Amino acid sequence: MRGFNHRPLPERRSSGMGTAFDGFIHWQRVEWPILLVGAMLLGTGMVFIQAMAQADDLFERHDISWAGHVKKVMVSLPVMIVAFFVRPRFLRRHAWQIYGVCLVLLALVPFIGSVYNNARRWIQLPFGFDLQPSEIAKLGLIILLGNLLYRRRLRDLDEWFAPTFFALIPVAMVAAQPDLGTAMTIVPITLGMYYLAGASARVLIALCLVMGLSGYSIWSLELVQDYQLKRVDTWIETYEPEGLIAGRKRGGFHAHQARTAIGNGSLNGRGLGMGIANQAGHLPERESDSIFAVIAEESGWIGASALLAIYALFVCLIITSAGAIRERFARLVVGGIGLYFGAHFFIHVAVNLGLLPMTGLTLPLISTGGSSMLASFAAVGLVLGLGARHEPSLDEDAFRN
Repeated sequence: MRGFNHRPLPERRSSGMGTAFDGFIHWQRVEWPILLVGAMLLGTGMVFIQAMAQADDLFERHDISWAGHVKKVMVSLPVMIVAFFVRPRFLRRHAWQIYGVCLVLLALVPFIGSVYNNARRWIQLPFGFDLQPSEIAKLGLIILLGNLLYRRRLRDLDEWFAPTFFALIPVAMVAAQPDLGTAMTIVPITLGMYYLAGASARVLIALCLVMGLSGYSIWSLELVQDYQLKRVDTWIETYEPEGLIAGRKRGGFHAHQARTAIGNGSLNGRGLGMGIANQAGHLPERESDSIFAVIAEESGWIGASALLAIYALFVCLIITSAGAIRERFARLVVGGIGLYFGAHFFIHVAVNLGLLPMTGLTLPLISTGGSSMLASFAAVGLVLGLGARHEPSLDEDAFRN
């Protein structure tokens, strides 16, 4: 009902943390199916990671720690509980502070970050937890965009400037680490939130075309770092099976191992822990960036298809939950989180199938990785909590059927 032009009523300001967690929660409105499906995905990841750890013990490798993964899950669980009880109004009022903290963490990475795989992305914390600020920054950006788009419908050109500018800042900082895969996920999240906020589909399609042409120009002019350029070149060269086989001992090693593992799975799979990727240990980052390849090899086409269906259901449930929320800020944040999981899911699977260049991107709730698990649990907590409150709102969206 675009005829309504009501603006949100001014809210009484208050200070202190006391208002962060109070407010009535409608427990009957909690989207328990989201929690159930999320737990299924988490359990799936834990089963396969335990099998990887057992294979490492059998072949006297020390790449993957089952106890370490369980520790990451246990550390992340309280974060989900806290996120569940955070009030939407408190979150919106402190969106700038949350975003600012994320930028500070990103700014610290070049100075105190640890280097791994030619990228400086992690900050080592005193209690043995490696924090990847780019994972936390995605949630911070979603919250800020929810705040910026709360009063903007993106119908006029000037309404695009602020959201786009503040979205490009973390994209540039993350890409400079360099972490092209994480930067790639921020773009669809931002564009998707623009659409949820009311942006024209034609304008968004035009933006995608412009970004595509810009990306092609950057690649063709070799304006990216050498290793990133090599990844794209390798992806093009190994897209067809002949090129993949020819490059298996050079730059296409990771892609060859991932696609070979997926092919080895056939229809029913080789059995839990019995895949060549686990037994030989040649597949790089099999517990994180390549976990879909391991699951496909050991559970086969049937298991991989089931995983795709469950994850797609998880994303759809979150998006559906967002559609049922009348308060605009909460709806945008929950919708943005659905896009967060959807973007990771699509890019991770596409990379393992060879449809996109190799990037270091986990599969949330399934891959190991402390920062990814922390962000994923926080995201699920926000989805459940924001959807269960349904705080009163008098903006125009609240009157839509």
